[in-house]
Amino acid sequence: MNNRPIGIFDSGLGGLTVVKELIKLLPYEDIIYLGDTARVPYGTRSKETIIKFSLSDADFLLKKDVKCIVIACNTASSVAGKTLKNKIKIPVFDVIGPTLKEALKIKNGKVGVIGTRATIKSGAYKADYSACCPLLVSFIEEGEIESKALKIVINNYLKPLKNKSINVLILGCTHYPLIEKLIQKEMGKGVKLINPGKSVSKEVVKYLTENRLLCDNKLKPSLKFFVTDLTDQFVKTAEMFLGKKLGNTVKRIELD
Repeated sequence: MNNRPIGIFDSGLGGLTVVKELIKLLPYEDIIYLGDTARVPYGTRSKETIIKFSLSDADFLLKKDVKCIVIACNTASSVAGKTLKNKIKIPVFDVIGPTLKEALKIKNGKVGVIGTRATIKSGAYKADYSACCPLLVSFIEEGEIESKALKIVINNYLKPLKNKSINVLILGCTHYPLIEKLIQKEMGKGVKLINPGKSVSKEVVKYLTENRLLCDNKLKPSLKFFVTDLTDQFVKTAEMFLGKKLGNTVKRIELD
């Protein structure tokens, strides 16, 4: 048994979709979440910058003595995942592998993926069709998840994929499950959406269980949230999605 916390980082609040799924599957685990909100989004950055940011995110979590790290960001996973796994001694999970594995389980699936420019450019998902959706993260980070403007943007981004008659769509950014209903409505009920938060959470549970690293503390778990820029909008959107008040569990920090 191992009662150290699970560490999770993302460029902003999208990684909370992973936190939400992990809480469902591992209700007794302590979790430390880092959202690099001062430098969001990562998807428009250069490869070198994304790797630099990701290493500083991971270093912060390592100083918190976490037992594993989840890269809850598709951009960081696709661009910096290998670097982190090579440099860090504890287990590191990225969202790409588990999500792709789940998508490929669907027989005769014509797979599409949507994501940031960096994720799509990396080709990490090896999908049949792809679409860059650079504005979606900004809408979500601003809490504009039901606006008419967002619906118009989604329609424009997804129209090419709809014309390709795909039947599987990977949500190639952990922010996107926050607007999953809008995406599903646009694509139609015949298209199965793959949520990276669910996919990587199953992988983490499997690893911790097999290696006897699960927490044996049955008391109320500790959830701590750190951000590099704390705004009321972050707290509001995070509480809306997690369905709970964050109170004083969110702290602003600075990264090297």
